[in-house]
Amino acid sequence: MCEVKVENPILRGFNPDPNILRVNDMYYIVVSSFEWLPGARVYGSTDLVNWHYVTDILHHQVDLKGNPTNGSIWAPQLSYADGQFYFVFTDVKSVARPFKDAHNYLMTAKDINGPWTDPIYLNSSGFDPSLFHDVHTGKKWLLNEQWDYRIETPNKSAGIVLQEYDPKEETLIGEIYPIFSGTVLAKTEAPHLYFVNGYYYLLTAEGGTGRGHSVTVCRSKAITGPYELAPNSPILTASDKPDSSLQCTGHGSLVQTENGQWYMAYLCTRPLKDAAILGRETAIQEVYWTEDYWLSLKSEGNSPQKNTTVQTVDKVEQQVNHHFLDTFERGISPIWNTRRILPERTWCDVNSRQGYLRIHAGESIQSTFDHHLLAIRQTDFSFEVTTSFEYEPTHFNQMAGLTLYLNEENYYYCYVTWDETVGKCLRMIQSVKGEVYLDTWAIPLHGEQVYLKVDVKDTQAFFQVKEKRVNGGKW
Repeated sequence: MCEVKVENPILRGFNPDPNILRVNDMYYIVVSSFEWLPGARVYGSTDLVNWHYVTDILHHQVDLKGNPTNGSIWAPQLSYADGQFYFVFTDVKSVARPFKDAHNYLMTAKDINGPWTDPIYLNSSGFDPSLFHDVHTGKKWLLNEQWDYRIETPNKSAGIVLQEYDPKEETLIGEIYPIFSGTVLAKTEAPHLYFVNGYYYLLTAEGGTGRGHSVTVCRSKAITGPYELAPNSPILTASDKPDSSLQCTGHGSLVQTENGQWYMAYLCTRPLKDAAILGRETAIQEVYWTEDYWLSLKSEGNSPQKNTTVQTVDKVEQQVNHHFLDTFERGISPIWNTRRILPERTWCDVNSRQGYLRIHAGESIQSTFDHHLLAIRQTDFSFEVTTSFEYEPTHFNQMAGLTLYLNEENYYYCYVTWDETVGKCLRMIQSVKGEVYLDTWAIPLHGEQVYLKVDVKDTQAFFQVKEKRVNGGKW
């Protein structure tokens, strides 16, 4: 066996709420996708070191039109039993307090690439569902966070509940068991259940998804409880470690290797000037069971580690290369995502003109219904993106361009449009926390083909434009 150094995060850029699973010699991680489609992205690895895109589970099975910003697909979980994959997820329809309209569903498939069954409705009592298959009793149990609008604090998590699932009737049955009310860290969510060493171990996330994010552990001899809190909880947190390169660490899940080692996948951020520019990412760290059968980080303490080690059969090196070129000659690459709607040919067409992507007009950049946006994850603090397009606007409401985009309230948009005074031109609009700023300048454009480029260096972005037959083709 070879000991290989792995640098965190293993999944860079927007890859939050990881859930890890091993099936035979393949490891899978599924992550939240929120309003982006296709949804519930799955990555695969044979060694825990290098990860590749496998599939996206959610396509036409969900309707996200009109869903609020930061809603939609939360905390999916994959499990494997009975010769098939089980997939549970939440579709969040409202996030405004005091209520939380969060609907939980289950889908199954014989193969990770599908076909997947239509979603089976489970409940709407909270979010972050997780399905546990009890090999000792043959029963299946659904866990989820329970939301109680009566709680006076802003976060209204009432802890974790458990209920049996009947696979024949495809419904939840029997009593609902409140099994863990949480600790003083509060905001208890993201439950995952494991049976090890004669105990049922419950992993949860607590402390909120910001700086206080943590992983706690408790255990019980009976699945319905009572559960005893681990003496070393939280077993993972960066809440008291401002100098750690990984922050907001939480939402952990476990996997055991074929060699008997245990690892925990969890989400993290890498703040730059106190802002998580790359979003929430996925990290991994080795854990072990102590002599008294509690879970602990292999590195001791409860600090997230920038580096961890993995035992592999052959010597491998971690590959980090985010270079990407798309000529649209082979359809829409899975690296792309769209906002609440799928990249269908009615508006996202790669067939009408070979080697070109034709985007038909949709609604504005702030729309939550029919926004025609094709986007990729930002995976590095510094990068350069270039695109070119042919486009002849005839009205100021027509626009097409390049955007750095977080959500409907936070973006930079450099676009080609039309103005009564200068005709075809380049403009810039930005929104910061919902405050919109439209730059007063307009750069006249004369050529058919326009090139746009954005050069990002940490917290600064530089947009540039050129025309092939104007100014010698210079930026």
